Amino acid sequence: MNGIPLDRLTTYLDRLLRAPALKDYDDAFNGLQCENRSGRVTKIAAAVDASEFTIKAAIRAKADLLLAHHGLFWSKPQPWTGRHFRKVRVLVEGNLAVYASHLPLDAHPKFGNNILIARGLGLKRLEPFLEHHGAPIGWRGRLPRPMSAEELGARICRVVRMDGALKMMPFGPARLRTVGVCSGGAGGELKSAAAAGVDAYLTGEGGHWTFGDAEELGITVFFAGHYATETFGVRALAENVARKFHLPWTFVDHPSGL
Repeated sequence: MNGIPLDRLTTYLDRLLRAPALKDYDDAFNGLQCENRSGRVTKIAAAVDASEFTIKAAIRAKADLLLAHHGLFWSKPQPWTGRHFRKVRVLVEGNLAVYASHLPLDAHPKFGNNILIARGLGLKRLEPFLEHHGAPIGWRGRLPRPMSAEELGARICRVVRMDGALKMMPFGPARLRTVGVCSGGAGGELKSAAAAGVDAYLTGEGGHWTFGDAEELGITVFFAGHYATETFGVRALAENVARKFHLPWTFVDHPSGL
């Protein structure tokens, strides 16, 4: 079999993403989560979620390594029965390895979801934003010119290419100048975003209570979808690895609408 040794790719990914150095949620695991039988990689698939659907799609695409943002492990160990057993069996039978990167990929200064969204919006003077688990994971910057909430919302829709409707709470200044970006389910960081002094905050989703907080704190908030805001990192990461090791790659798109 041709291809690249799996351990060579994972060593490169660990160094690139600084996975051991960044703390994540207690039960999350960043790095190689499942080996494949061959120990080699001939094609890479990327997906936001390592779900049964994306795993099967990656195997159909003849990939032997799946790069995922949301990996296999998010809670205490579970019995390998039912759907958990199905997923493990498909991985083993399909010769598919899984490598996951959650907060390290969010925070990465080149391949992260947040930096890529910030640059896509044209933000200037970018700097780290929102410390989480001891390290900043978001980015903030200045718009190239002041914008209304509606104008910025239209720009967000173009950049993020959402699979659902943009939710906007326009309680900030009439002309927005500074924007903080933290992808995924970072609605809980709204107060910290306001305390950081940005006019607008872009994330994926948030709870009902964020409406009252945004109104009282005087900040404009955009919810652009958890899934939609987290497609950037795995795409960029897979493209980088594929280019470095001269491998083909594909993106498995499976939007949740959330």
